[in-house]
Parts: sequence; C-alpha cells; structure tokens
Amino acid sequence: GAHRNRAATDVVEPGSVIKPFTVAAALEAGVDPNIQIDTNPGTMMLGKYRIGDVHNHGVVDLTHLLSFSSNVGAAKLGIDMTSEHLSDVLTRFGYGDSSHSGFPGESSGVLAPPQTWGMVKRGSISYGMGLSVTPLQLAQAYATLANHGQRMPPTFIKGGQGKPVQAMSPKIAREVLDMLENVTLPGGTAQKAAITGYHVAGKTGTAAKALPDGGGYSTSKYVASFVGFVPATRPRLVILVTVDEPTTIWGGVVAAPAFQELARFALQYLEVP
Repeated sequence: GAHRNRAATDVVEPGSVIKPFTVAAALEAGVDPNIQIDTNPGTMMLGKYRIGDVHNHGVVDLTHLLSFSSNVGAAKLGIDMTSEHLSDVLTRFGYGDSSHSGFPGESSGVLAPPQTWGMVKRGSISYGMGLSVTPLQLAQAYATLANHGQRMPPTFIKGGQGKPVQAMSPKIAREVLDMLENVTLPGGTAQKAAITGYHVAGKTGTAAKALPDGGGYSTSKYVASFVGFVPATRPRLVILVTVDEPTTIWGGVVAAPAFQELARFALQYLEVP
C-alpha cells in the first residue's frame, strides 16, 4: 500500500552499482590493483549469452572499469574468482540477508547459494544481474565502504545501532572508494553528481526490470540509480537515489542530479566544511 517503506521492502536487480563489490572481491583475492583488463571488442560470450558494454572501452584498469561501468570487465573479473569467494564478500557486505533495521516487511533480497551458480551466474552477478537487493541493502553496503570496511546495521532509532562487522580490510575499502571518485569526474558516468567545493564518489546503475511472469527482462522498463558519498575524502553521508521506470534509462542522467541536490542541501545543513 501507500505506507510501505520501499527502501526496505522493494527488491530490484542492482545492475552496475554492484561492480565496486566485485572489484573489492577481486582485490581481496589477490588481483594486482594495476591489472589491465582487455574488454575488446566491447562484447563477450558468457556461456550461450552475449553480454556487452554501451561502447567498446578497450583495455581498462579497475578505476576505469568502474568509471566507464564495463559489464565485460566486471564479468571477466568475476569469472576468474571462485563463486564461494564472491558470494562470501557480497554476504559480508550484507547482501542476501535482511539488514535487521527492524522495519516491518523488510526483504532479504535474493542471493542464491554459491554452489548453485556456475560460471554464467558468477559472471552475471559480477555486473549486477542474477541477484536482487533492497535499496537499504545497497546503502548499507556503500556505507560499509565509506566506514573503513566496517558494516553497521542500519537503524531508525537514535543510538540503536547493533554490532559492527568488519566486512573488508580498511585498505581495500579505501582503494575502492578512491576509484569511485573518478565516476563523478569528467569522462565518468556521473558528472551530474559533482558538487562544487566537495569531492564526491559514487556509482551509477541501470538495470532492466524482471518480467512479472519470471520469463526474462523487460526491454522498456528500467530502474536507474546513483549511490554516492560526500565528502569522498572523509565521508559523512551516503545517499542512494533509485528512480523506478524513468523516461531515460541512464542512472547518471536521472538519478545523479537528485543526489546532487540532496547532498548539497545536507552538506549545508550539517555544516560540513
């Protein structure tokens, strides 16, 4: 009805906003931070499925994998890990489980057990398809990156926080956060999120909506999102904007400006220098 908290109850496939956690998992698995990933020709076969990027980004490092939002690059990273490792990292960030915010009707999203994945599923989860999340879970996971890798259960009660969980080493959390600053710089997918006088980090996402009969994905209905931190150097706020069925599908176009307005107001309100 009109009174449900959609941030806690609505479940969506995250799309590209999952990619920073794929990168974090790869770094934790020992991937060289300076790895160069060949995404030519901008498409690849994942089992019998062809996946692709909006443009051919050629050879990318991890930072540009995120700022260009390359599906091919993320899938290649994912294929090179074990399903168990990627699943473990996503679980530590809070995916696949209720955030235990205490809000009525909160969903746990869906993250299938890793022994059922196979290569195709692992590759698609790496770029945000084949799992589902709540907006609250996404915000919690990004707040974990901003909080030196320490996950705090979200709460609606002042002083009501639960036990922290160290999801990721502070070093890797910082590396991924630094990469996400490039997303809002010229050339990244979310230039519209930039705020004069502040460093902003974040990630755009666009995901096709699953068809209600479970028979694949809509070709016309999308969810666009942007999730960001300000100030990127010492984050005070994580803000997630999700736009359901926008007229233009790109998260950087529709969700990033809303983030910018909210963040600009909040930074002034909180008197963040």
